[in-house]
Amino acid sequence: MDKKEIIQHLNSNNPTQLHKKADKIRKEYCGDQVHLRGIIEFSNYCEKDCFYCGLRKSNKKITRYRISNQEILESAKKAARLGYKTIVLQSGEDSFYSTDDICQIIKSIKDNFDLAVTLSIGEKEYADYLKFKKSGADRYLLKFETSNRKLFKKLKPDSDFNLRIERIRWLKQMGFQVGSGNIVGLPNQSIQDLADDIVMIDQLDLDMVGVGPFIPHPQTPLSKSKLGTLDLVLKIISLLRIITKNTHLPATTAVGSIDKTGRQKALRAGANVLMPNVTPREYRKYYEIYPNKICVEENPLDCKSCIARMVKMLNRKIGLGYGHSLKNK
Repeated sequence: MDKKEIIQHLNSNNPTQLHKKADKIRKEYCGDQVHLRGIIEFSNYCEKDCFYCGLRKSNKKITRYRISNQEILESAKKAARLGYKTIVLQSGEDSFYSTDDICQIIKSIKDNFDLAVTLSIGEKEYADYLKFKKSGADRYLLKFETSNRKLFKKLKPDSDFNLRIERIRWLKQMGFQVGSGNIVGLPNQSIQDLADDIVMIDQLDLDMVGVGPFIPHPQTPLSKSKLGTLDLVLKIISLLRIITKNTHLPATTAVGSIDKTGRQKALRAGANVLMPNVTPREYRKYYEIYPNKICVEENPLDCKSCIARMVKMLNRKIGLGYGHSLKNK
């Protein structure tokens, strides 16, 4: 599919056939399993000042927290007991946790629990990523957010686009299963930009791609901006499924936060992953990248039950394995 055709689909007023085609390809290349990734949001401190994110360092109204190493391990233990085979260690860019701290956490999880480990902790140096890999980390998630370099610079003033992409390539070279993705509906983002995002994702040959709507946070410079639309997010999920075939595509918490059936719609449009929250309940409401986030009051068992019902209603089944990349198959 060339960029012109991608743009035509993004502008379409009737994407029903696109979603059906994507769901058919999902079934052919990924099967009916929905893979679960238990997220542990272990710190909401961040040294970056991204214009779209509630965790930005300039937000003085947020209640900051850090979870101890022992609490992280307890959360991983709960995830394993719930039957999850992957956890995602996610935080703001917080150098309070040294590379050695993160490595020790990874090793402890791998030594004690039968879990795949994904890291989502931002931009690090080459040597740091290599240490994480040697400590047993399986995957790394580093979203590029937008392929429009001017927009990237405006929204991420203390990041460099070229270095971001270079880091994604480092991670691939080291043998990580790599995830990235974009935000849909950013201020001044065009349909052309979104088409370029899709092309870039295809070129990067990623193992997982997260696509979520822009949700304005009141404590950011973009507080008055328009909300991204679920319709456009679903089109992009479908296009990515059709183009990439077997990339893991999550139905993100963000789509469920702007539409109460958003995750179900995403799963019908080509997605095959869900990401239940296993962060201790007392911290969840403070990991506010965007407002009105779902599942902040539930405990991990509630989330598991809700997801099990959701998957069953879609005539799908929960994956029992690690949900590793399908790219080598």
